[in-house]
Amino acid sequence: MENASKDLADEYRRLGGRRVAVIDDNLGSSRDWEGDTPEASKFWKERISSLPDRERRDVETFLPSLNDESDEPDGR
Repeated sequence: MENASKDLADEYRRLGGRRVAVIDDNLGSSRDWEGDTPEASKFWKERISSLPDRERRDVETFLPSLNDESDEPDGR
């Protein structure tokens, strides 16, 4: 089964995207604290930020979560 939102998130991450998903009260968004590579930034602006809100939130759910400690250096 193909998932266009997951494909977009995967490509963004492959290009060096560093945004993380922020889910608060069942509302999703993303934050870019570390800065993206130029390629990832361009991809986000052209392919993801221009999506309707619901579709963009769907993509964001496939990003690493701010609340997910598995990406932390000491997380196990």
